[in-house]
Amino acid sequence: MTQPPGFVDPSKPNFVCKLTKALYGLKQAPRAWFTKLSSALVKWGFSMSQADTSMFVYCNNSAMLVVLVYVDDIIVTGSSSLLIEQLISSLNSCFALKDLGPLNFFLGIESMASPMAAGPVLSIADGTRLEDPTLYRSLVGALQYCTITRPDIAYTVNKLCQFMHAPTSTHLQAVKRVLRYLKGSLFYGLSFQPSSSLDLIAYTNADWASCPDDRRSTSGYCIFFGGNLVSWSASKQKVVSRSSTESEYRGLANAAAELTWIQSLLKELFVPLFQPPVLYCDNLSTTYLAANPVLHSRAKHVEIDYHFVRERVLQKTLDVRFFHLKIKLMIS
Repeated sequence: MTQPPGFVDPSKPNFVCKLTKALYGLKQAPRAWFTKLSSALVKWGFSMSQADTSMFVYCNNSAMLVVLVYVDDIIVTGSSSLLIEQLISSLNSCFALKDLGPLNFFLGIESMASPMAAGPVLSIADGTRLEDPTLYRSLVGALQYCTITRPDIAYTVNKLCQFMHAPTSTHLQAVKRVLRYLKGSLFYGLSFQPSSSLDLIAYTNADWASCPDDRRSTSGYCIFFGGNLVSWSASKQKVVSRSSTESEYRGLANAAAELTWIQSLLKELFVPLFQPPVLYCDNLSTTYLAANPVLHSRAKHVEIDYHFVRERVLQKTLDVRFFHLKIKLMIS
């Protein structure tokens, strides 16, 4: 290597330096770094992929880790948080590194682990009004088609559909987030497995007054037949609910209506159901309201047609049960 400026030996100005290790910026440096890193990973039990030499896999009886390397940028993922922490600690003991936390940007690509940001809640007043809403409407329409096989984006697409009449730049950014999420999960889909049990089970969930513009609630459900997801929905309620119990009750009614239709369809296909469908709700007051025929002052204003849930429970053609928040399936 040529003697660096400021460190030239006056007595030997034409001499060059012999390096004892690779320096950053030399053409040999990436190879030397990769050799050292891969040697450490192999020493810790990782195997280098034959199909992609930048991928290393560790697998034992209970967990699996995958390491992706691009020069000095490293992605670590796996099924065990404890093993991931141990690997980062081992890397930190051998190399100077900076843990950037959960993956959100890599090689110019924005990675999205969810189709919608946790907050703040989208409002009709957010951002600048788009001069031409054609692109927004076209993209949201395409996303609606995707929800046929992608229930994981149903809630987000429902929210985006509420701004079709006057979309803004903020709403368009939310659409682009969904597109990035879909690009990173192209192989997600519905999987139907054979089952010896033909039980019909539904899960419902609802928020309360989540829309900042009109304070209407959003509810959703997913229905499983024989352990396979066959129907799902996420929609904004038509009226304002005065309590979380009322909001959950309206969501319960929507799921019960869908269950009634599926039961009728199965009956025409000569598929017997040996026990009533089970409808799970995470609001204990709502389950009491569905089972108790006593008139409550806080619920007497709820439309009569919603009380067909209670009627079906009394007829023992529907079983409404409570399930804890920690074990529930997230509708949103």
